[in-house]
Amino acid sequence: MEIKINKEIREYTEGIFFGLSARQCFYAVLAILSAVSTYFILHEKLPFEIVSWICVLSAIPFALLGFLRYHSMTCGTLILAWLRYWRLSMNHLQLKPTNLYYSFLQKK
Repeated sequence: MEIKINKEIREYTEGIFFGLSARQCFYAVLAILSAVSTYFILHEKLPFEIVSWICVLSAIPFALLGFLRYHSMTCGTLILAWLRYWRLSMNHLQLKPTNLYYSFLQKK
């Protein structure tokens, strides 16, 4: 008998359905619903091959949100971290050109 133990306790995820976590199950269901709804909306208007590619493209964002992990961050926290970084870096940008030498001479 062999018991698997994770080397890092933070990597442990409880499997809810087929070994997926609750977040992964939720986003998998959303991906399936978006693909099926896209199919039923477009199957009479476009050829089958184009509809199938559009269904796959409509499911990709939900699959990324559910399954993507980068540096132990989920896709949602990764997007929030990028937005915070972008907001903080935009505060320091000066959109008008400044001549530091000219401003230094004007102060004297």
